[in-house]
Amino acid sequence: MSFASHLTRHPIPHDRDRGADALAHLPGIAPDLRPLIEGTGGCSPYLLSLMGKERDWITEALTMDPDEVRRGLLLDTGSVALADLAPGLRRLKRRVALYAALADLGGVWPLEKVTGLLTDFADAAVDVALRELVGAEIRRGKIPGATEEDAATGAGMVALAMGKMGAGELNYSSDIDLIMLFDETRYEPGDEMDARASFIKVTRRMAAALSDVTGDGYVFRTDLRLRPDASVTPVCISMAAAERYYEAEGRNWERAAYIKARACAGDIKAGERFLDTLTPFVWRKHLDFAAIQDTHEMREKIRRHKGLHGPITLEGHNMKLGAGGIREIEFFAQTRQIVSGGRDPDLRCRGTVPALDVLAHKGWIAGETAEKLIRHYRLHREIEHRVQMINDAQTHALPNAPEGIERLAHFCGESDVKAFRADLRGRLVEVEALCEPFFKPEETATEAPQLSEKAEEIVARWPGYPALRSARGQAIFARLKPDLLARFAATARPEEALGNFDGFLKGLPAGVQLFSLFQANPPLVDLIVDICGTAPGLSRYLSRNSGVLDAVIGGDFFAGWPDRAHLDAHLEAELDGLDYEGVLNAARRWLKEWHFRVGVHHLRGLIHAEEAGAEYSMLAEVILSALWPRVCAEAARRHGPAPGRGGAVVAMGSLGAGRLTAGSDLDLLVIYDPGDTDFTDGPRPLDPRGWFAKATKTLITALTAPTGEGKLYDVDMRLRPSGRQGPVATSLESFRHYQMTEAWTWEHLALTRARPVAGDASLMSDVEAIRMDVLTTSRDPAKVVADAQDMRDRLAAAGRVGEGLDAKEGPGRMKDIELLAETAALIAGVPARDVTGQLESGVSLGWIGPDDARVLANAHHLYGRLNHATRLLTDRRLDLEEIGQGGRAFIAREADVADSADLAAKSESLRAQCAAIIDTALATPPQLEQP
Repeated sequence: MSFASHLTRHPIPHDRDRGADALAHLPGIAPDLRPLIEGTGGCSPYLLSLMGKERDWITEALTMDPDEVRRGLLLDTGSVALADLAPGLRRLKRRVALYAALADLGGVWPLEKVTGLLTDFADAAVDVALRELVGAEIRRGKIPGATEEDAATGAGMVALAMGKMGAGELNYSSDIDLIMLFDETRYEPGDEMDARASFIKVTRRMAAALSDVTGDGYVFRTDLRLRPDASVTPVCISMAAAERYYEAEGRNWERAAYIKARACAGDIKAGERFLDTLTPFVWRKHLDFAAIQDTHEMREKIRRHKGLHGPITLEGHNMKLGAGGIREIEFFAQTRQIVSGGRDPDLRCRGTVPALDVLAHKGWIAGETAEKLIRHYRLHREIEHRVQMINDAQTHALPNAPEGIERLAHFCGESDVKAFRADLRGRLVEVEALCEPFFKPEETATEAPQLSEKAEEIVARWPGYPALRSARGQAIFARLKPDLLARFAATARPEEALGNFDGFLKGLPAGVQLFSLFQANPPLVDLIVDICGTAPGLSRYLSRNSGVLDAVIGGDFFAGWPDRAHLDAHLEAELDGLDYEGVLNAARRWLKEWHFRVGVHHLRGLIHAEEAGAEYSMLAEVILSALWPRVCAEAARRHGPAPGRGGAVVAMGSLGAGRLTAGSDLDLLVIYDPGDTDFTDGPRPLDPRGWFAKATKTLITALTAPTGEGKLYDVDMRLRPSGRQGPVATSLESFRHYQMTEAWTWEHLALTRARPVAGDASLMSDVEAIRMDVLTTSRDPAKVVADAQDMRDRLAAAGRVGEGLDAKEGPGRMKDIELLAETAALIAGVPARDVTGQLESGVSLGWIGPDDARVLANAHHLYGRLNHATRLLTDRRLDLEEIGQGGRAFIAREADVADSADLAAKSESLRAQCAAIIDTALATPPQLEQP
């Protein structure tokens, strides 16, 4: 379909009817195209000159399908020879500029297709210049070891397109920003400097071929100043040198620039590998709200330098850098990408419009805001194009006089100049209103409260803390401090809450990022005040793991708990593609965030203790399910694949029962089925016992070893067959034989809560079948009860008698109740894992009365809530004075008592009552009827 027929068949949409007046002067395919760009259509001396030079070509091109013309222009560009490089590219630039202008003015192409043609031509021009010039250097023997074939990939040289070129958004009179690098790994160490010297020459000659103004004009003004440390480095450097620079000295504006970076010419694959290496530099793993302040300061610096402050006046207004202009929208999108893109790879897109779309889709900005900014961005860019088309000037400023604005309005197809001015100014004002609050949040008018003497002493310590040593950290915190102090003053125990915040602040290794996060998200300050006023242990945890706060503003932090499949998929997405060390660190970060979420939900009463226990347990299962196959793969790398069906990880204790607390360790077994394998097939073969011993120890290390992100869990494997003396992993048949013939009663009691959680599904099923066989085997009640009493006596002799508000240890408390419940289940042959179900089996035996069972179950429920609350508040023994008023209120709420005094009385009364019931039961074993 031809250009002209496209106009006939595709009426210009309402948004683009500014070109209608101009098109009225085009009778089909006009041999004289002047009416399009002069008269009522406006005035463009530049386009008039292009028409004169390219009349024959454009007349023919207008009879062709626009996409065919585009393809032809790009193919012609890619085939320009070295001898014709400068004039050939300039000739093609004229054609591209003229055709893009007509397609833009006539509404044949939307903005993205116009800027896309300009960008694709720039890519092709840079690529052909680089290839031809590198080929010339190769033929002269100046690039060591390179052959003619290497010219196709620039002999390892690559051009990175930055800015609008990188994003595919070149405007009508853009310069192009390039960073020129070469892959030093293609050369011997002794040849690298010779290669670099040639690449520097190629870069300079390429820039001249594109930039120099001749009788034929120019191709693109080429800017090479975005390279690392441009004032002292040559115009082309090695990738290794660039990587070292960004790692050691890279600044936030350079991070933002690399959002749009794209390998556009030369060795594209090497360029893409280089950009991959910069991912940690560009996309920080934590939310980076400090970038907002950096961008604000950059904006202010640009405005001061350009004299762009003051009210919006159309005459002379800079459509790119001025208030409400193009750069505002670009900064708005880029900065939000920088802030959040480390956590959400979907935000890592180059174009401004795609970025705004995905930011809205992911909930980082409102959909209505994105729609408005996208519309204004497109219209701003069209105005920018019209201004530049007039004289091919690299300008973004509107005309300085009313007559110039009138001429621009006509050039945009608007006859009502007053309406044009009002619409344009309204768009600028709305963009400024939408973007400015993001970069410059409103200052709070909060005044710092009057502090007590003790509070003054606390605050006086803060300037010496690591988080407040930098001038930048001090400046941001100074803005936060009055509001923080006012919030703490409003808590029930201000000095206590402030003291807990002091512990939080003291433990922070740095403050800029976190303080910026607080400044941009005031609800986080409420959460910190809440935690410091309630849970000193959690505030200490936060000081060591402040990155978990990122999750709070992710949009669904306070939503309901997801299902297991969602958690599995979420963790797998975090671990996908990482090496083993990366997996360990990513798993730790993932677990910290979800653990913190459970703790906050529990603290705020969104869930009760039993739900928290189930959620902590599910997290542990997800971690084990993700790590076990990776641990086995690590062992397989050295020793060959796992024998037989592999191994299964079996949860014991609290994890088996599904009621972990915030501070629980994991009781685990590993059981494997080697099949008929004698030795593994690998670089260092092992027998099955040795292979699974290695895998199990690797799993323990993966869970317990402190990395830069801390550790996952402490692990206890003493419940394995033969305890500390037994192998760390047990074969399925050995496990069966041991449980059936050698295991002690306490091991069978522990088995009542065992649960396979990771590994081959059929193997897990077989482990559960063995458990059922063991638990349903008939046994002598008197012996089981005697052994249980012996265990109870041993615990007392070891000093595990409990005191005060200890929820777990000692007669009548949690473990004592669990011992009786497990004993009842073992005697009854019931495989229930929960305490209530196990106690019911004791009732069915006639051993425990129904009322006593209810007392024990209710007590266990209370102790469980008390234990969960304690582990959330502190990692030490519960001390009501240490946890403060907020902590005591939380404990009282969990125990359903009025205050801590009532809690002590209630706990002791229950303890004594439960101890008496257990004493009686263990003194009189059940009498089972003989079959």
